[in-house]
Amino acid sequence: MGFWRVLLSIICPPLAVLDKGCGSILIVFLLWLCGWVPGIVAALVILNNPNR
Repeated sequence: MGFWRVLLSIICPPLAVLDKGCGSILIVFLLWLCGWVPGIVAALVILNNPNR
């Protein structure tokens, strides 16, 4: 996880997980609509997952 990916997940979380699949984008987008912080947390969790 690079610096630019973390910065993008703070600014606009759905854009940070574009390459992780449609389900990840949808989850992060819905959480982002509910609140900015849950979207950031979800994006960072998805980006930190070593299995993806």
